[in-house]
Amino acid sequence: MIGMRIAGGVLAVATLAGATACASSDQPAATVATATTAPMPAMSTMSTGAAQSPTESLTPLLQQALPNVQGKTFTSAIVTFPPGARAASHRHGEAFVYAYVLEGTVRSQLEGQPASTFHQGQNWFEQPGAHHVLTENTSSTQPARLLVVFVADPGAQLKIDDPHS
Repeated sequence: MIGMRIAGGVLAVATLAGATACASSDQPAATVATATTAPMPAMSTMSTGAAQSPTESLTPLLQQALPNVQGKTFTSAIVTFPPGARAASHRHGEAFVYAYVLEGTVRSQLEGQPASTFHQGQNWFEQPGAHHVLTENTSSTQPARLLVVFVADPGAQLKIDDPHS
């Protein structure tokens, strides 16, 4: 599977050469949809150089221009948080973001709002320009996984870490 890994301030970006389906051994493979062959937008990350706690990894699933919304692209990905992992505070530019918890428990907080805890089967969304100040796996022993969907301008940077994170 084509993937991106965010770790220690380095981001390796792979090109999405078509749609990929994510299936575990207990699920049948999904039907592959038609997707663009354009590179996935970068998900930048920055590092302070200090010792890093575990962080999230991202596996792209699909990127597709929305045929009925001119100038917007749908991008989906699986974000995996190892036990105890925490994402740097960040923004998603002008993207609309939807997150669904596939596994585990995630604590999330947007600037100016209280932190919320989301369990498997729960979801949330973020308005364009929102500042995501906290995203973490609440478990020190079990992973957490999210399905994340972005609706953004084609080629837009989908994650921009704060410079002080």
